[in-house]
Amino acid sequence: MLDLQYQLTPIDGLFVLALSLLVGFEVIKNVPAVLHTPLMSGSNAISGIILFGGISQLLGAASGDELTIALASIAVLAGTINLAGGFFVTHRMLGMFRKTTQRGPII
Repeated sequence: MLDLQYQLTPIDGLFVLALSLLVGFEVIKNVPAVLHTPLMSGSNAISGIILFGGISQLLGAASGDELTIALASIAVLAGTINLAGGFFVTHRMLGMFRKTTQRGPII
């Protein structure tokens, strides 16, 4: 039986971060304007996953692990702000697609 284990080093983490930044920039740059609303919905889903992960880390953190609690709290705060702001912006963007006769107040 093969025992496949891999330890993630800090250099590996930085490589993944740099690669994801480059790929994300290229993907966003090449998205046509028509597809920005679905892209916002997808990023809202990712923010929800980050929020869920931060909450699960907070619930599972030991009482003396201040670093985990601080980082998870920052993740929950940033995820909540990003999720709420993303839904607000998506709602405003979808409001621009309504016909002029159907326009009502955008909340």
